[in-house]
Amino acid sequence: MADEYKMVIVVRADLGMSKGKTAAQVAHAAVNCALAARKKDPEALERWMSNAYPKIVLRADDETELFEIKMTADALGLLNSVVTDAGRTEIAPGSVTCIGIGPDSSARIDKVTGGLSML
Repeated sequence: MADEYKMVIVVRADLGMSKGKTAAQVAHAAVNCALAARKKDPEALERWMSNAYPKIVLRADDETELFEIKMTADALGLLNSVVTDAGRTEIAPGSVTCIGIGPDSSARIDKVTGGLSML
């Protein structure tokens, strides 16, 4: 059986964002990754979409951990998108809020996010 495809969004826990703000940031990451996959890896996008668009939301303690995750994703060649907030509501402009990774195979993404906790 072929490996299932998923997308993982890792959110900074230290910003204290409300549930609504967090949901909006996660949505930004998911859309950014899907649009990037449409251009860079349409096969991965199709595999993810044909499996009901699985998305997992996890937590990073802070910006340092989030960028460590990005470095690992980059090193493995995983599509990813860092979200930076415009600062119109709850947090300062330019705050890095989350990173989306994928869509890609669960096995590849788990090499980056397998040890993280649920948000």
